Amino acid sequence: MIKKEFFTLSGAKGRGMLMDLTYDENFKDAPLVIFVHGFKGFKDWGTHNLVANYFAQNGYRFLKFNFSHNGTTPDNPIDFTDLIAFSDNTFSIELDDLNTVIDFAINGSAIPRANGVYLIGHSMGGGISIVKTAEDKRIKKLVTMGSTSSFHNLWPKEAEKQWKLQGIMYMLNSRTNQQMPLKAGLLYDLDKHPERLDILKKAAEITQPWIIIHGDADNTVSPTHAKQLHTAQPHAELLLIKGGDHTFGGTHPYAKNTLPADLQKFCNAAIKFLNK
Repeated sequence: MIKKEFFTLSGAKGRGMLMDLTYDENFKDAPLVIFVHGFKGFKDWGTHNLVANYFAQNGYRFLKFNFSHNGTTPDNPIDFTDLIAFSDNTFSIELDDLNTVIDFAINGSAIPRANGVYLIGHSMGGGISIVKTAEDKRIKKLVTMGSTSSFHNLWPKEAEKQWKLQGIMYMLNSRTNQQMPLKAGLLYDLDKHPERLDILKKAAEITQPWIIIHGDADNTVSPTHAKQLHTAQPHAELLLIKGGDHTFGGTHPYAKNTLPADLQKFCNAAIKFLNK
């Protein structure tokens, strides 16, 4: 039987991070996958729970979490109610959050101890996962899903000068119609840590097994990003899913109880890779 357990960790600046662990109760010490969501994402977006269930049915524990500054709160896990936190987010904060989650998985205080973890990172979370995998040998394998190859690609380059002058920029969330504020601290974080936050540089340093999966019809993060990542790390596997978009057919909300066809292809490819 598939079970789900919930936890709250203290993330960056003491903000709570809600997380859940999905597993088959017959395999409580199964290998652990940590899912890293993307920009304007959250752990319960659209199809993420179906993916968690699918991995559990195939012999994995699946841990997903909300970054401390993604704009949700433990009380409102699917709404962007904390735009102050969202505006204060940086890539270094997300790397710290991910480290906290891995520590939680490895120390075995609340869940059966993992000897190592597998990461699946989507979109911006893919970039975070690449940097973290290059730095942390506790990560045994990496799967990236529509990953960006540069954090600078998340906004128009020409906007950066004005952004720094004004100290803040607003990005429209087309799903909620919210104007999402981002302080210039996000840019200054990139300026302060140019080598650590260079995704392609970190990609070249990865020694763990890695599969790069991207939809060839991704209009949000072009498949060019996947090819750049593969060029940087040719030992990684590259899989382009024909007709796949940025979420492989997932939407939010998602009313069906079966995976979209392209997302099923993603899951099968990822599980096959992790099973090797």
